[in-house]
Amino acid sequence: MTHWGLPAYIGPGAGFAFLGSFLSLALAVLAGIASAVVWPFRMAWSLLTRPRRTRFKKAIFLGFDGLDPVIAEKLMAEGRLPNFARLRAQGGYSRLRTTFPALSPVAWSTFATGVNPAKHNIFDFLNRDLRNYAPELSSAKVTPAGVEMRRKSEPFWKILGRHAVKSTVLRVPVTFPPEAFNGIELSAMCTPDLLGTQGTYSRFTAPGGELKGPEGTHVPFRVHNGSLHLQNQAFPLIEGEYTPWIRLKFGRARGIVRFLLTQSQPELSLYATPVQIDPENPALPISHPHFYAMYLARLLGTYSTLGMAEDTWALNDGAIGEEAFLQQTKLIQTEREAMFFNALERTRRGVVACVFDTTDRVQHMFHGRREVIEPLYCDMDRILGRTLEYVDPDTAIYVLSDHGFSSFRRGVNLNSWLLREGYLALNAGLAESGEYLEGIDWSRTRAYTFGLSGLYLNLRGREAEGIVAKEEAAALKEELVRKLSGLPDEAAGETAIRSVYQATDIYRGPYLTAAPDLIVGYAAGYRASWDAATGRVTASVFEDNRKAWCGDHCVDPPLVPGVLFSNLKIAHDDPGIEDLAPTALNLFGVAAPAWMEGRSLLAPA
Repeated sequence: MTHWGLPAYIGPGAGFAFLGSFLSLALAVLAGIASAVVWPFRMAWSLLTRPRRTRFKKAIFLGFDGLDPVIAEKLMAEGRLPNFARLRAQGGYSRLRTTFPALSPVAWSTFATGVNPAKHNIFDFLNRDLRNYAPELSSAKVTPAGVEMRRKSEPFWKILGRHAVKSTVLRVPVTFPPEAFNGIELSAMCTPDLLGTQGTYSRFTAPGGELKGPEGTHVPFRVHNGSLHLQNQAFPLIEGEYTPWIRLKFGRARGIVRFLLTQSQPELSLYATPVQIDPENPALPISHPHFYAMYLARLLGTYSTLGMAEDTWALNDGAIGEEAFLQQTKLIQTEREAMFFNALERTRRGVVACVFDTTDRVQHMFHGRREVIEPLYCDMDRILGRTLEYVDPDTAIYVLSDHGFSSFRRGVNLNSWLLREGYLALNAGLAESGEYLEGIDWSRTRAYTFGLSGLYLNLRGREAEGIVAKEEAAALKEELVRKLSGLPDEAAGETAIRSVYQATDIYRGPYLTAAPDLIVGYAAGYRASWDAATGRVTASVFEDNRKAWCGDHCVDPPLVPGVLFSNLKIAHDDPGIEDLAPTALNLFGVAAPAWMEGRSLLAPA
């Protein structure tokens, strides 16, 4: 069995690979080489523009994705997070306002650029192709020239680089493909596996099989006498223990994979992680400079490169169990720690920014399980304590999360609601649609949804088969806001939707036309259903969430703020994640550009 991975928040499906062919890979590598050739000239210019005076020599931005303020505050009060408490006492602490919607690619893009989504162009994990309503990844796209970064605006580390302040950026989401700048970067969320998907695991029940690779390639393997044999290599299989990373050749491409024997008797069950890009010989550029990924692998050992490497869908599908999932997250976290502390060890000036994903992935799968979540937070406190050893009077540190967490008990299929209320229609003879809006009668559909938070009008002149006239759009949006706000889940006796926002009220910028027309703020415990996220129309508007994925943050953003700690006083009340980019510039005496919307959190000297 093979699972074709989409972004973990969306779920499985037909699995669309956004990498077209290795021609695209080669073009991307050539682009990286060209950038390296001109880099000395850029460096010479940057030395001329180095800021004369800076308040700090070094800044550390330590991200714990999804670290929830309610849990952190509780554990600090109990004395179980001594390093977080020490940092709060030394400088400051605040809950951190997140983005609309409270999704990691949206929020971390705002962290990097200091602007709202209509200026950086990331509104969800998925976007739609207006020519045919087909889904596509919001963050990256293959073009004839290579892989294109679709996040717009400029991250603060690129601006600092022009002023000769170098940054090391490790696994900050939405950094694939990596951009050239005066610093080094390892890509994170949205980096694909070797098949070009967002994570395709495999499970085998026979003592032999094939691992699929790109462009029809495959690697056969067999299990014999307690060992795994493939490409003239043999690895012992111990039930419940992962193999080391195994390097494989798929034609011209190189990949890495881990196996886990989950059951040997009475029947074999063998799990294989998604085949990932080999950092020692990357088929795609996953770092800047291109050699940085190879350098890390040779210095610290092979490591996971997939954007969302913790295999939540393998646990959702029962391919691995809870202990195997937690073991996997720990292995990935250990790799991340080695990279992060290596960067801190060698950085005397400039920025180190790193995001740990473990907090997000584990809370998605174990929300409300105190025996799992509380030790996880204590482990993040350990990482912080070790980080503080690198903080001296000339160093500023900001510890943050992009959002908090809520439970996910009930799913809401807004496509089904739109069908029931007469805003959406299916082709004749259909009671339900296929995935990604297949089977919708666009000639009779005024609104639709897919993804996690957005609702779209089928607008004439924008969508390929739009029917809503521009002069009718405002009234239709107001009508939908009125009907959906406070939407009751009568079977559960609860309110499913807390608020609905018009994009024109919460966003401003040149990419506003790419935004969903409405952003839905679900109540705590609710989220877009798995079917709604993949654009399906089903018979039920509401359904219980029966998957292992039991926690989420795709709710009304004021319900899930992140956290912000610093060794410096936080100069403003109600800080937002957009404030970190101008703060980073201010630390080094660089003025924030006029287009940047956040405020510096640094108190005047």
